[in-house]
Amino acid sequence: MKKLFTIFVLAAAVMVGTNAQAQFEKGDKLLNAGINLGGTYGGGGFGLGASFEAGVHDFISVGAQADWVQWTYGWTGYNWKYTFTTIAARGSYHFGKHFLTMDNLDLYAGPSLGYRIASYKDPSGWSGSYNNAYNNGVFFGAFAGARYYFKENLGVFAEVGYNASPLKAGITFKF
Repeated sequence: MKKLFTIFVLAAAVMVGTNAQAQFEKGDKLLNAGINLGGTYGGGGFGLGASFEAGVHDFISVGAQADWVQWTYGWTGYNWKYTFTTIAARGSYHFGKHFLTMDNLDLYAGPSLGYRIASYKDPSGWSGSYNNAYNNGVFFGAFAGARYYFKENLGVFAEVGYNASPLKAGITFKF
């Protein structure tokens, strides 16, 4: 994980440029790709995720996200492995023209609604759909985030909230 973080920081430093314009506008297309830290149900974990949004109004974007998070729980010699895959629709309200108007910063928040597939494997070898509070089913989430652009169409993002994981961070593309 330290290597991944180091690569991410170095890539961000190389991309630092001037003349970045982050103010969200109708017609913008946004692609986020990054890591998920922590699990929705408080179990920790690590995962990968991506989201895509298209601007339908000067302040509103709609799109989709796909996330995968895995974490283990237990003690030496007896660990359960939980895996969560989430596919969801999402929408964001972009605050950049109303609040903290910095040219290279895009602040946003919104809901997500989708389906979560939960599974686990235990040390005895049994695996399958987990049959308790982590069931497969409809998932509702909420998030707040920020994108910081180093160049007009390239930057980094971070999101917090009750979504596929409590913290997401990665690289963002605007086209």
